[in-house]
Amino acid sequence: MPAATPTPAPFGFVQLEFGFLLGPPDGSYMVRSEPEAPLEAVLVLTTLGAPERRRLRGRRGRPVEEAAPEPVPTSRATVVRPEPFGSGEEAARWLAAVRADDGAMTEELARALRVVNLAVRAHRAATANPWVGEVSAERALVARIGYGRGEAVAEGRFGEALELPRAGARRVKRSMEAPEERFAALLGARQDALVGEELVLRARADIAAGRYREAALQARVALEAVIAELPGEQAAPLAEHRGPIGEAANAALRGALETTAMKGVEEAVAAMEAALRRHRLRG
Repeated sequence: MPAATPTPAPFGFVQLEFGFLLGPPDGSYMVRSEPEAPLEAVLVLTTLGAPERRRLRGRRGRPVEEAAPEPVPTSRATVVRPEPFGSGEEAARWLAAVRADDGAMTEELARALRVVNLAVRAHRAATANPWVGEVSAERALVARIGYGRGEAVAEGRFGEALELPRAGARRVKRSMEAPEERFAALLGARQDALVGEELVLRARADIAAGRYREAALQARVALEAVIAELPGEQAAPLAEHRGPIGEAANAALRGALETTAMKGVEEAVAAMEAALRRHRLRG
């Protein structure tokens, strides 16, 4: 009697879908921090529902009578854990623990987004295209956490999975700020956005993606811009971060940052965010 074929071990995964093209080509990719480092994840990229490409006729536009919606493709990014679970029971216990812990669920999602944005950044560098943008949980149509066997998970076949609520629908803290009103004021030139605001946002995005070298260099310029643009009494407390940020930025030019330097970058960016928030509330 032939021996039974062993059941493949299940792998944990996080899957995100976006209503636009991410940019990198479809395929399965091994993700490592260094050439000889252990495998960190397997990233599977798939394009779903892509409209048929039509050859453009000439270089002139064609007349239209109404603006009909165009079909859009969906990009699916599946981040698979490198090590399988020992059994289906172990995988089910892991998923149950993640479901019961909001912090664990948030961390799983953040870890997957870091991998996806690493791929987006690699594509941006490989194509020298500055318009390839990174993604966040808020931009995802759907996010799933679960486990399954092999590449079946990338095809939408799971052992078990949870579909997370849309980030935009999650409860957020009430704020005294009125972003909708400020948005209209900025477009109507009734208010001006500070240069430092954009630089601080870029530094925060670098931190979220785990790019501390870039964050340190970005934060150095952001700090000087915010100090120069804010009124003196609002900017004064930020001066204490000049030393730590300068040291972190200098270290970033040489290589990876130590934990102390990374903490200094995070503290400086948080301080700038708080100062800018207070400035906006004062009008």
